[in-house]
Amino acid sequence: MHDTTEQVSDQPGWSQRQIAYFRARAAEYDSAYDERQPMLQLVKVLDELPVIGDVLELVCGTGQWTHLLAGRARTLTALDATPEMLRIAHARMRGTATRFIEADIFNWEPDRQYDTVFFAFRLSHVPSVEMEAFWALLRGAAPGGCVAFLDDSPAKAEIEEPVAEAQVPTARRRLADGSQHLAVKVLHDAPSFTSQLNDPGREAHIDPIDAYHLVGIARPWGSE
Repeated sequence: MHDTTEQVSDQPGWSQRQIAYFRARAAEYDSAYDERQPMLQLVKVLDELPVIGDVLELVCGTGQWTHLLAGRARTLTALDATPEMLRIAHARMRGTATRFIEADIFNWEPDRQYDTVFFAFRLSHVPSVEMEAFWALLRGAAPGGCVAFLDDSPAKAEIEEPVAEAQVPTARRRLADGSQHLAVKVLHDAPSFTSQLNDPGREAHIDPIDAYHLVGIARPWGSE
């Protein structure tokens, strides 16, 4: 069995600046996981999430989480906007039936429905003006299924470099080669974001993992 990649063309937009950052960061992206002290704890939390059936991973990056999802999925689709990240993910998932899609999530519509949608450290890169459209995408991708995610907590603000003049919360990121890039960074606290995500059709639970990380689950009301 071999992985496959489908490409969806991007359109110009605000997200291109962020995509450019992650394209430039691809070669050193995995080093952040090597240095992330609570990684084992995050993996343990992932093990407890209801990831089942046909699984969609949004913004898979280099596949650090993809390979952990593979053994729990009936089918696995992984999406990312950066070809550099996807090349690394391809290599990591070689020999599996993973379906890869190259697309910007702000310019993509799912061609099928899933039982689970998962993403790690992505929600904080979605500006508030795009949040409603982002969750509409998730509802369309898994209308009767579960959305599960990991992300940073507001405590991470102390190590970010905010850009005061930006129209949306933005952080300046510096890479090993000395280049500087900009990325949206919106940090949510668990109680208020839980209230924000709850709606008449979907129940959300967001909880702290430790001082710097959150875990969230959203699914239709009354489902287990």
